[in-house]
Amino acid sequence: MGAYILRRLLLMIPTLVGIMALNFVIIQFAPGGPVERVIAQLSGTDVSATSRISGGGSDFGGAGGEASGSVTAADSVTSKYRGAQGLDPEFIKELEAQFGFDKPPLERFLGMLWDYARFDFGESYFRDIKIIDLIAEKLPVSISLGLWMTLISYAVSIPLGIRKAVSDGSRFDVWTSGVIVVAYAIPGFLFAVLLIVLFAGGSFLDIFPLRGLVSENWDTLSWPERILDYFWHLALPLTAMVLSAFATTTLLTKNSFLDEIRKQYVQTARAKGLNERQVLYGHVFRNAMLIVVAGFPGAFISSFFAGSLLIETIFSLDGLGLLGFESVINRDYAVVFATLYIFSLLGLIVNLISDLTYTWIDPRIDFETREV
Repeated sequence: MGAYILRRLLLMIPTLVGIMALNFVIIQFAPGGPVERVIAQLSGTDVSATSRISGGGSDFGGAGGEASGSVTAADSVTSKYRGAQGLDPEFIKELEAQFGFDKPPLERFLGMLWDYARFDFGESYFRDIKIIDLIAEKLPVSISLGLWMTLISYAVSIPLGIRKAVSDGSRFDVWTSGVIVVAYAIPGFLFAVLLIVLFAGGSFLDIFPLRGLVSENWDTLSWPERILDYFWHLALPLTAMVLSAFATTTLLTKNSFLDEIRKQYVQTARAKGLNERQVLYGHVFRNAMLIVVAGFPGAFISSFFAGSLLIETIFSLDGLGLLGFESVINRDYAVVFATLYIFSLLGLIVNLISDLTYTWIDPRIDFETREV
């Protein structure tokens, strides 16, 4: 097992490099960029997602053709950026140097990888704060939403899926399937708006808060009151996120259990005189849960980092989802690439933990003897 873990850890290196390289190349063709955003701010115009640097490519990629004909070197600098006419070319060069765009793309990419390997993520382009501190500041919101959503959805999905498998075709199975389909079809953000209208001071009741993760008087509360206040703020966001989250896991659990229940070893266990509970949890559960465990990393990473942008916006929760969205819109590529690196690394580690969990659930699985 030690050799397998070592191989997986070593494979993370080229995987991370590939992920970063692919996204770095994509950014070279993305319109706009930090330099152009500063220019737009100076000229009083907004940076749009469709604005492009004349000459083909973004300023992040160092794009821009050479001056032709009688165009001077100074004019060449300003002509690379829309709206830069009239600005001092030396000022434009200083902006490029400030953001690191005065270096060739390959040099910037290799330098970024070296810094990230040492977990040196630098500072945000447009916020006077280190990126690692910025992520730590937003992390509690994303941890709260992602962790509780995953735990609640699995706590509901697994028992419900088992019950549906045992009572397959019954009235309970039919009406719960209908509820699951309807819940899955309702967009989370739309249900969030409905919850606000009904319970957060909309047109009906005003029971739950609409902003923040805790109340303003959090520091003055006792520990029991802090716990209640924390979950009071999370009630509506989690309800909106969990609504459709458990559908896939419930049906996956049901189908996995149905497949195992129909196998010969289950009939043999029943013939030995074991009751249904012993058969179900002593024999079927271990085998049926393997496929459910396989889906955990994807569900966890999705809910933790990617699935809460709209919910964070609707409920005014300043988390990593909103941070990533704002960083892309504001062309704060330093934050974009740092969060991409951290999330990719965490995803790879969680996938390794998932594989190791296989061996904990079923010791018959041996990754050591599997060919890579």
